[in-house]
Amino acid sequence: MNSREDILARVRANLGVKAGDESRRESARATLAARQCGPRPGVGEDLAARFTAKSAAMSSTVETVTDIGDVPAAVTRYLAGLGLPPRAVCWPQFSGLAWAAAGVAVEMRAATGDDAVGITGCFCAIAETGTLMLASGPQAAATTSLLPETHIAVVPVSRIVPAMEEAFALLRAERGEDLPRAVNFVSGPSRTGDIEQTIVLGAHGPYRVHLLLVEGA
Repeated sequence: MNSREDILARVRANLGVKAGDESRRESARATLAARQCGPRPGVGEDLAARFTAKSAAMSSTVETVTDIGDVPAAVTRYLAGLGLPPRAVCWPQFSGLAWAAAGVAVEMRAATGDDAVGITGCFCAIAETGTLMLASGPQAAATTSLLPETHIAVVPVSRIVPAMEEAFALLRAERGEDLPRAVNFVSGPSRTGDIEQTIVLGAHGPYRVHLLLVEGA
């Protein structure tokens, strides 16, 4: 018996639980499945409009494009408008897009502290609060949204859900028990009010968040 098994065996002994007993797991599953939502504010029928408004209120910028193929050109316009070099790191899921033709040099890898711009997708987006839900994985490095000063996120309109409840329900439905190691929620640029209660953007992460809403995805 290794140390982990020894610790778990002692925990089970103190709880009066036998090894291999699935009753507690099944009880937890039943509780989660039967959970009823309490009162919730309405978000309206146009989830994209609600998400856009709430994202803007959280200091994100938003552009809507027609198709996923329009994303490279939109990224180029955004970076040029800020006077930033046309370079970025990106999640591999977008490797097939015409980045070079749009004039932007993109590397498909996780971000490091030296990268200024990171491009990600998202697991889904939450209309109620203008929040991105990012699920980490081998092809979805968390550093790409956390380390660069500028975070650009590609958000399929079809992946906008009303609220946090639907976001977690979608995660359970699509991932089952194969949950990601980390789930990060992004609501605009990083900010803090620790110093004299003055809001400062970019204190613990990106100080720019730009969202590209893709209507055809």
